[in-house]
Amino acid sequence: MERYQYFKQFHNISMADYRLLTENLKTRSFKKGDFITVPGQVQRELYFVKSGVQMAYLDTSDKTYVIDFSYFPNLCAIAESFSFQVPSKYFLTCLTDSELESLSYEDLQRLVDQSQQIERLFRRMTEAMLAGMIDLHIDLRAMTIEERYKAFCRKSPQLLHLVPHKYIASYLGIDPTNFSKLFNHVKF
Repeated sequence: MERYQYFKQFHNISMADYRLLTENLKTRSFKKGDFITVPGQVQRELYFVKSGVQMAYLDTSDKTYVIDFSYFPNLCAIAESFSFQVPSKYFLTCLTDSELESLSYEDLQRLVDQSQQIERLFRRMTEAMLAGMIDLHIDLRAMTIEERYKAFCRKSPQLLHLVPHKYIASYLGIDPTNFSKLFNHVKF
């Protein structure tokens, strides 16, 4: 799906506003394992994924908690660090070689001041992200592990072959051993 069509799912942005938004994007390449943002660092750029898979996660002394995955055509950011320009509480890293297009916080602020349509697009995308996080919390509390696994497979089947299963298990709140059993036995 082309990025313009992806944006139009959230708000019917004009081609002129789309060009205004994308004309100054800068392409950055990252290698597998590179950190985009680390705890304590303020994320100063918003990324638009061109290729690759990225993961946001919290690392404690005994466990890794996966918060989210990003991949084309999604945005890639630690939302609260970027939106409020505060230090991140967790990591954003590349699970695969990745190509991202970036837009600085200052440039985005200028764009939303310049175009009500761009501001509306980002508001609607933020609302969708919030709704998705609420749905994930409900799923983690109300669904069985098999139901969570199946829902993930319907939503993001390509990640099953791109992301180490231990990270998907963490994201779904499933023990890695149970995830392996589901992966090998559950068909939908």
